[in-house]
Amino acid sequence: MNQVTLDNTLPIAIGAGILGTGGGGSTYLNRLRLNNELKQRGGPVAIIQADDVPDDALVCAVGGMGAPTVSNEKLQEGQEIKRAIRALEEHLRRKIYAIVIGEIGGGNALGPMITALQCDLPVVDGDGMGRAFPELDMDTFMIYGVAPAPFALADSHGNVAIFQRIDSARQAEAFARSLTIEMGGSAALVMPVMTGVELKATLIRDTLSLAKRIGDAVLKCRARSMEPAETVAALCNGKVLFSGKIIDVERRTVQGFARGKLIISAFTSQHPPNALGIPPSVRRGDRGGNSRGVLEIEFQNENLIARRNGAIVCAVPDLITLVTLDEGEPIGTESLRYGLRVAVLALPAPKELKTPAALAVVGPRAFGYDVDYAPLPGDLL
Repeated sequence: MNQVTLDNTLPIAIGAGILGTGGGGSTYLNRLRLNNELKQRGGPVAIIQADDVPDDALVCAVGGMGAPTVSNEKLQEGQEIKRAIRALEEHLRRKIYAIVIGEIGGGNALGPMITALQCDLPVVDGDGMGRAFPELDMDTFMIYGVAPAPFALADSHGNVAIFQRIDSARQAEAFARSLTIEMGGSAALVMPVMTGVELKATLIRDTLSLAKRIGDAVLKCRARSMEPAETVAALCNGKVLFSGKIIDVERRTVQGFARGKLIISAFTSQHPPNALGIPPSVRRGDRGGNSRGVLEIEFQNENLIARRNGAIVCAVPDLITLVTLDEGEPIGTESLRYGLRVAVLALPAPKELKTPAALAVVGPRAFGYDVDYAPLPGDLL
């Protein structure tokens, strides 16, 4: 993929939502903003590969920070990331060569392309997570040694803060989280600034192209009246973990995160009808292996751990994603509600997230779960 146009924002949004594991912000809102920017600018977003970036050029990763429950409701000017980039360029006295997607999951996959159009810069095909994570130090850039500072935060009131020097990525997360809360619970983040050499060594490549392939697969299934879950799972080397109806949701916004859990009850019938009362045209096996019981998922912006009838069946950094049963539409944690009929996808993490160094930051114990990571077979890419 070498460009993003109005014709392919929908599949990218669907795919990014699925990779978002419930977080990363609203793909619906950011797709509307991206479409509007494409119409106003009259041109596509240029997509380049990491190897196209000169070794000594500077690139920056960008995205939104804060709770999705806040960012979806908060009015935004739309220039926050651009303002932060310009402030960093002035601080460094150097120009940015390209934009990097901080996390491919959710609306954070689309926001960087809006900024790229505003700044007339290309976007690199890849990101630092291969999914979404709740904390800024949880990316391959930080894990594999890129310096966290300088970085910038900006809000919708024109305020920009630059952190010139910082001790560690964990300290950057703590300071940035506190400031984001002061900025109203959501902010634009530009972090890290890195060279082409650092980018090539730490990027999870081709995840934007993967998002588009996932979205294209979902749209093809919809056109054929097929449930997309099995198709998407196969495309990403994963599986359908569970399917059923959401019967309970507990959600609260705490310290800048949307935290909570949900419970999904298996269908009493093995092959329930769709919303129109018509049996779906595609059935495989026993719908992910659950003919009875419940699945409980805990989340912190993103879905982190899944237990079926009390036993852990999938855990971070592997991806746990909810999609609507009939349409394959990804469901963010801010949109969970009683009665939704869903399929739960379990997808293996990218290989870059499975090293001992990465698991120390994004494994189950990093989120307070005293369990060993048992990876799903294969890799996402």
